[in-house]
Amino acid sequence: MHANVGDKLLVHGRTVGQHDRTAEVVEVLGQKGDPPYRVRFDDGHEALVSPGPDTVVRPHERA
Repeated sequence: MHANVGDKLLVHGRTVGQHDRTAEVVEVLGQKGDPPYRVRFDDGHEALVSPGPDTVVRPHERA
């Protein structure tokens, strides 16, 4: 998985009733776009994540 600052991560819920979550990549800590990433979720919470197979990268649309 590769991501850049500004990309969105869509984390799918793993259990019934758990909603999908969206986070913006604010810092890439791995080499060449590799995890881990510092992300900011929609509720403002920041976390360090190493995404698993339940995560999709949505590239930032550049103008």
